[in-house]
Amino acid sequence: MRKLLTRFRYHLLVFFAVIGPGFITAVVDNDSGGIYTYSAAGARFGYLPLWTLLPITVVLIITQEMCSRMGAVTGKGLSDLIREEFGLRVTFLMMATLVLANFTNVMAEFAGIASSLELFHISRYISVPLSAVAVWFLVVKGNYRSVEKIFLFSCVLYLTYVISGFLVKPDWKEAAIYSVKPVLLLEPGYIYMLIGMVGTTIAPWMQFYLQAAVVEKGITAKEYAESRIEVIVGCMMTSVIAFFIIVACAGAIYSVRPRDIQDAGEAALGLRPFGEYAFILFSAGLFNASIFAACILPLSTAYTVCEGLGFEHGVNRRMSEAPIFYTLYTALIVIGAGVVLVPGFPLVRMIVLSQVLNGMLLPFVLIPMVLLINKKDLMQEWVNPRWFNLVSWIVVIVMVGLTLAYAGITLRGI
Repeated sequence: MRKLLTRFRYHLLVFFAVIGPGFITAVVDNDSGGIYTYSAAGARFGYLPLWTLLPITVVLIITQEMCSRMGAVTGKGLSDLIREEFGLRVTFLMMATLVLANFTNVMAEFAGIASSLELFHISRYISVPLSAVAVWFLVVKGNYRSVEKIFLFSCVLYLTYVISGFLVKPDWKEAAIYSVKPVLLLEPGYIYMLIGMVGTTIAPWMQFYLQAAVVEKGITAKEYAESRIEVIVGCMMTSVIAFFIIVACAGAIYSVRPRDIQDAGEAALGLRPFGEYAFILFSAGLFNASIFAACILPLSTAYTVCEGLGFEHGVNRRMSEAPIFYTLYTALIVIGAGVVLVPGFPLVRMIVLSQVLNGMLLPFVLIPMVLLINKKDLMQEWVNPRWFNLVSWIVVIVMVGLTLAYAGITLRGI
């Protein structure tokens, strides 16, 4: 009994030592684009889309687990491995495309900051510059440990969506039924929405950031068992938050009058008749999600590009030690925030475009990932087992089909 308690205590201590990369990466996936997608699903179709969250969670866990395992075993980031295995030319093209996609994502996050605080009558010309400065100082003046603590605190603030979901008092029986009852309507808008929910959940930047963060934190194969648990818990929390966003909008908007919404801010306004607290919590959640992602996305891009092209990188290094890393990080924030301040800037269209570009790039990230993790000389005994390979390739095929369909349908509609 004493040995069991000692072993449990050891694993618990290791778990809390490695917590961070997987949890943060999965939770921040619910950014302004994700919140808009889930809000729109609940407002238009009520509880019907809830069944998709279970398979989406499985796909997310498999994808994130492979990345964190590669980082722990090889001690190298994903872009570093891609350069070594597939060459500099392939890496450069992928990095260029990733910068473009992530740049639109950064603009989408600052658009989310603007939308959320405009609900409280705070002009974007005040909120966006102040947020940009705060984001820049957080990373440039901090180190990995201090930055990670702030990110973990931001993860906790996502619980505002859980509280707002309860305040709306939705039909929990309907929510429970449709969480396990697949419903496929042969309606273009519904199919489009399902594809969007998948496309917004697994973004290319997540895989690069997670593996880089695992390496930066110093997690090795020895601690990987606990790191794997952290990844799974983070993915499950992501889906729980998505569940409550859909439920809140289904109970507040769909139950009154099913309709399309233009942004997540409109979803927050839809909760106002059910109480000021529900409105405030949903709006605060949108702001937290947007500014959280505004920190992660430029950081992820700087990590990925510098790692892939062989430049020094990492928040534990000074600006003089990693000038390219900090220059790219700063440029993404300054330009991303500056574009949102342009009069008449289409906030909603930019959020949609960012999700489209994510979908277009995703297949080019998933395929190298699966090929890399099956290299015996690279992963040794940590390669995928056969059943995991089967699931992984099914995931790749399904995700390639869905994301390309999502990109095609959306681009046709723009």
